[in-house]
Order: sequence, then C-alpha cells, then structure tokens
Amino acid sequence: MTDVYTMGEALGVVSSGQVRHQTEARLDLCGPEFTLAVALARLGHRCAYLGKVGSDELGARVLTVLRGEGVDVADMRVSDGVPTGLLLRECRVGREPRVTHYRTGAAGSKLSPGNVPIDRIGAAGMLHVTGLTAALGRDPRDAVLAAVSAAKSAEVPISFTVEYRPELWPSVREAEEVLTELARQSHLLFVRQDELDLVKPALTAEREVVVLRGAKGASVRADRMRYDVPAPQTPVVDTCGADDAFVAGYISAALDGLTPPERLRRGTELSAAAISCASDWEGLPTRADL
Repeated sequence: MTDVYTMGEALGVVSSGQVRHQTEARLDLCGPEFTLAVALARLGHRCAYLGKVGSDELGARVLTVLRGEGVDVADMRVSDGVPTGLLLRECRVGREPRVTHYRTGAAGSKLSPGNVPIDRIGAAGMLHVTGLTAALGRDPRDAVLAAVSAAKSAEVPISFTVEYRPELWPSVREAEEVLTELARQSHLLFVRQDELDLVKPALTAEREVVVLRGAKGASVRADRMRYDVPAPQTPVVDTCGADDAFVAGYISAALDGLTPPERLRRGTELSAAAISCASDWEGLPTRADL
C-alpha cells in the first residue's frame, strides 16, 4: 500500500547570482511535490509520484533521483518531442531570488486526466496535491481534480498546499476559484500567510489548517485549538524549498500518529535541513537523522 500518492511537475533548476555577471551556476532539480516525495521516502514512508518529463537528460535525471530515493515511479511518463521544464533562480543579497520560468509547453504541462490511476489513488493512505500543478494549464488542472475526485470517492484523506504563483495564472479571480475549490476538498490544508485571503471560504473549523508564516514560524488549527512553532534557528544557505520540506515533515508526523505540536516540530526540523543546504532536497534527513 502507498502511504502518500502525489503528482506534479519535476523541473530542472539553474541557480546563480545575477546572470549577466556570472560565469558559474548550479544545476539541480526542484518542484514541491518532488521535494515532498523524496523527503517522505527518506523517512521510510511509501510514496508514489505521478508526472511527465521529457525524453532528455533532465528527465532522465528526475527519474534517476526518484528511483534512487525509493519513490514509486510506476506512473511516471516520458514524453517524446517536448522538454523537461526549467527554472532560472537568480540569488540576490537581501531580497528573494528572482525566478524565471521556462516551462511553457514543457512535459509537465502535458499531464492530463487520462494519466490519473483512479485505482492506485483509491488504495493510497493519502493524496497530496498543490495549486502549482493546477496552475500549469487546463489539462493538469483537470488531472488534479480527477485525482481529488478519486480520493474522495474512496474516502482517502486529501492534503493540499495552495502554492500560489501569480505569474502562472491568467487572473487572480481564476486562481481564487480553483484554489478555493481544491482547499474545500482537502482534509489537511497548507497555506502561506500571504495566501489566506485567496482561500478564505475554506478556512473552516472542521479542516486542519497549517499556516506557514516565514520568519515567524508556523501554526496549525486542529480540533478547535491553535498551536504555534517558531522558525528554525539555523544558518541559512538557501530558503527555497523550506516550505515544501516543512509540509513533508508535517505529513510524515501525521502518518506516524503524532500530535499537532509534534507535527509542527518535525516540519520545522525538515525546514531547517532544507535552508541549511543549497539544494531544495539533497540535505533532507533520513529517519536515523531525526
């Protein structure tokens, strides 16, 4: 049985300083669902990943890493004639990195409802999806909705991370409609502080809502109680991937049957590991490390 089934777009990411002045860069992989799958697998959970990559070297690297980390890639698809998506991440002193997307028409945007294995999702312990995948186009959005529908029919708990990226949506209104609908379907909701208004109708008492507050830490409202945890105190190398790692840690602790404060604590531990490494996922801990 799969503990967590997830789906999304795994990407290449090139990180550097200001490109016009740089002669060196770092090539890695990223994607919120990709990071989550690796993190959960390292902690001993059985995780399956659905997505599409191109028949190129980046696509091969994605599959090699996922297989090497013990993630189930039986449902991964390789698309001929289209590239694996790429991000350019320019680090800037004292400011958030500038991210340029090279993913229009990439393999990840070709994910469709026909790729969604209804039976496998119905047999999973949890489905985890993000608003980022839903923003990639109509077919990926319908694929996410199909997966959510399959999980609901089988009474599989649904975890949803809002992951709002305004540059990927045609309009704020469309984003609000889709993200709120997905949030309403979820049992476990992860939302950044600045995304709360986007999904306000879904912030109801019966839903477990985790709010990611950046430097202020995180909080969760569960069973009509609120719990808080401060941000990790650790040397910062790169903050990208911190929220994705936190989500993975929280879900891992939930799968282990831990209390909400303990879930927050594990989320913070994985977030600390992520920000202390240049990679979104390479520094994530194993169960023994915890």
